[in-house]
Amino acid sequence: MHRASKRLQTLPVKKDWSSSMAEADKAQTTTPRADSAAPAAANSRPRGGRRDDRRNGPRVEEPKQFEEVVISIDRVARVVKGGRRFRFKALVVVGDRKAKLGVGVSKGGDVQTAVAKATDVAKKNMITIPIANETIPHDAEVKVSGAQVLIKPAAPGTGIIAGGVVRQVIGVTGIRNMLSKSLGSTNKVNIAYATIEALKSLVPREEWLNAPKAKKAPAAKADAQKEEE
Repeated sequence: MHRASKRLQTLPVKKDWSSSMAEADKAQTTTPRADSAAPAAANSRPRGGRRDDRRNGPRVEEPKQFEEVVISIDRVARVVKGGRRFRFKALVVVGDRKAKLGVGVSKGGDVQTAVAKATDVAKKNMITIPIANETIPHDAEVKVSGAQVLIKPAAPGTGIIAGGVVRQVIGVTGIRNMLSKSLGSTNKVNIAYATIEALKSLVPREEWLNAPKAKKAPAAKADAQKEEE
């Protein structure tokens, strides 16, 4: 018994297959860490001279020349052979906060398309209105279809006395003081076009029939007297 126990003690212990595989995995995972750090550091360097940098860079937006205001968006239907065809109609007013103004109406399959097309129509049909002391030179009354719009000049500090569509149309111009009244139809498209026609009919003070003549400068008179002498 003593001899058998001595033999058992002296025999080498065989390693299990799973333990040998675990040690091999440890050796593989521990040794290349120092080597993998080098390519990671190389990849972390900032890239330069690539097209991707232009896309990722900050975008500089140019200021818009015209201000766009969507007055109304309506869903319209057209009866076809297979049923109804629904589209969107947009009414847009465009102005530069000075003397240029335009109104456009267009339809599209979706809201964005309708607004974009109406904006293009408004920019193509721009008008220039006369402005004197931040108000209109005289009153005007125009009727388009069933809508009738009356506009009058106002004293400084009055503000824009208007409602609904007329206020939105005047808001994109340089007019700050004005009185207005919308009569007749409440159709927004007709009111917008009636407002445009009323502003288009305005005449600058310099072109009035009884406009006062411009006085000559005193320097010009002095020069004329010197020439006579």
